[in-house]
Amino acid sequence: MKIALIQSNLYWQDISKNRNQLGSKISQINSEVNLIILPEMFSTGFTMNAKEMSETMQGETVLWMQALAKNKNCAVAGSLIISENKEYYNRFLFVFPSGKIQFYDKKHLFTLAGEDKVYTAGKNKQIVEYLGWRICLQICYDLRFPVFARNVENYDLLLYVANWPTVRINAWNILLKARAVENLSYTIGVNRIGNDANNLEYNGCSQVIDFLGNPILEPQENEGVFIVELDKNAMLKTRKRLNFLNDRDVFEMQN
Repeated sequence: MKIALIQSNLYWQDISKNRNQLGSKISQINSEVNLIILPEMFSTGFTMNAKEMSETMQGETVLWMQALAKNKNCAVAGSLIISENKEYYNRFLFVFPSGKIQFYDKKHLFTLAGEDKVYTAGKNKQIVEYLGWRICLQICYDLRFPVFARNVENYDLLLYVANWPTVRINAWNILLKARAVENLSYTIGVNRIGNDANNLEYNGCSQVIDFLGNPILEPQENEGVFIVELDKNAMLKTRKRLNFLNDRDVFEMQN
């Protein structure tokens, strides 16, 4: 599968500007890709102003993602603020080329920023099936919780989108590699760059790691579109040879 990671600065709480700049970056992708990944809260930045910044599942940004997916004939994924039943969600949308949508609501809300006071936490993992791949969707702070990410579903790709600041980027780099190794899964992290209104700096470090913890795309600190190609057969052969996942613990999670 061929995947494009979009690492970008984000305009603070300016949905139309963010759509325009991200759309421009996507339009410059000349080669055919199967999946385009945008950062967490790509239309607003990581804001707690959900009341003003939220959209519905029929809103302009969702329609924009569907149009992009159809025009590029590939899936488009990223998180944004969704209002539903008088509650707000940090929702990771996976939009298929057909326009069909599957989504994951962020389970582990970032209490340090008060995210838990504004947003409603999701309860369930989401495994998307696309082009013969099983893809697990996760958002930012979820990265710190390995039990939730544990590969009990035999997924092939673990995907994180984030607004992860520079001050804690060492943890981002370490934990992405750990999740890849312990789950024998390709792991992708897509982060933003730039500064936000909370005086936080972001240096990206978007990256792709293989199932043994080896870098396919080293952490990137510049704005750009980074394209990688993943080989599922290589991963399956390694899983069959090592059999580590067969020895995983059996457990139940309680919400």
